[in-house]
Amino acid sequence: MMSSPKDSLPTGYFDKMYQENTDPWNFATSDYERKKYAATLAALPRAHYERVFEIGCSIGVLTGQLAPRCQHLLSVDGSAIPLAQASSRLQSYENVTLKQMKVPDTFPEGSFDLILVSEVGYYWSWEDLAKARQLIISGLRPGGHLLLVHWTPYVADYPLTGDEVHEAFIHFGKETNTLTALTHQRADTYRLDLFERSTRAADIRPQRSDR
Repeated sequence: MMSSPKDSLPTGYFDKMYQENTDPWNFATSDYERKKYAATLAALPRAHYERVFEIGCSIGVLTGQLAPRCQHLLSVDGSAIPLAQASSRLQSYENVTLKQMKVPDTFPEGSFDLILVSEVGYYWSWEDLAKARQLIISGLRPGGHLLLVHWTPYVADYPLTGDEVHEAFIHFGKETNTLTALTHQRADTYRLDLFERSTRAADIRPQRSDR
């Protein structure tokens, strides 16, 4: 078996995927994605969120389903190519802001009451996962929710597995008393974990960049 890459996947990796196929992971047509999106939305404890951050929105299929439950939704992707599709798909949603942003190199200012990390964490190196984890947790309002959803089978192209990503958040949350695990669901090929930001957690806010 070939070893996994140690560095985070570059933007060029995704540019190439979208240049070869406008929907390389079949977000718009896959029955797997449809069921996973339904489970994702059903896992959210609140009917409505004020300020939401979606990391890795791709072509905006899940974004469009999440938008009606948000007062304001910031959805980002590292590649500009899928964002062009997302812009067309979501043009009727005035509460959605789309932006090209590569987390953890850049991260938005302000705080959120929901952050969604769906099918993106395993693209990070261990170092970038640690940086992203700290930014994400510090970006959550006290009592805010973090929802992780990731494919669990091994993929040789990816630095990490979905399980490694989720367990890293679970262990860090316990060690720092910053996250409380609320929900854990495991399907055949993906897992879902919902956390709540502790209202008593110490401030771990790092410096941010929103370039």
